Amino acid sequence: MANITLVDDDENIVASVSLALESHGHKVTAYHDGATGLEALEATPPDLAILDVKMPRMDGMEVLRRLRQHSAIPVIMLTSKDEEIDEILGFNLGADDYIHKPFSQRLLIERVKALLRRTGADGGEPEPSGDTSAKAIKRGKLSMDPARHESTWDGRPVKLTVTEFLLLQALAQRPGFVKSRDNLMDAAYDDQVYVDDRTIDSHVKRMRKKFRMVDPEFDAIETLYGVGYRYRES
Repeated sequence: MANITLVDDDENIVASVSLALESHGHKVTAYHDGATGLEALEATPPDLAILDVKMPRMDGMEVLRRLRQHSAIPVIMLTSKDEEIDEILGFNLGADDYIHKPFSQRLLIERVKALLRRTGADGGEPEPSGDTSAKAIKRGKLSMDPARHESTWDGRPVKLTVTEFLLLQALAQRPGFVKSRDNLMDAAYDDQVYVDDRTIDSHVKRMRKKFRMVDPEFDAIETLYGVGYRYRES
């Protein structure tokens, strides 16, 4: 169903995860260190990547950081660390999901399935977040094409991750209306995935940074402290 790249130095996890994903029809290519995995991800981008945080030669965070400089492919991070700061750092760098070791294969399969469904990489159309989500959006300088997962600002492309695109789409569909963080979670994540408020804040912060690289005066995403966010159409 999808091409998945798995990068993890634990041979047992590679074997078990590969078997589980392949049993659901996915093609899995595995690498055992970060540097080799990054080379493969850049040379042949998959539909989805699964990265372990702690790896030799280059850790998963550095792989993600370098990957996000030019790629928006969906990424799930795996970690054996039970420290909240690592999860926040991963989302700040552009991860789409996070799974703590040890984990059940069923949990991983459901997370993969949910992320692929959001992108349409499962063979279907990208999962809608509302009745109008399949329609192209034009808000001032912003243009979004959900069918192609493309966004531009004043005619210049802005490469967003799956999660960032869905968050912006939810905001831009109704400019001027406030979206709480819970509203945005519902728009960007599957029902089986829970993230806290800081995760949404991290995605919004990263999204703003991308638009400001195109237009330093970008201020279309407004924060209402203690309430949420809204899109302000100029």
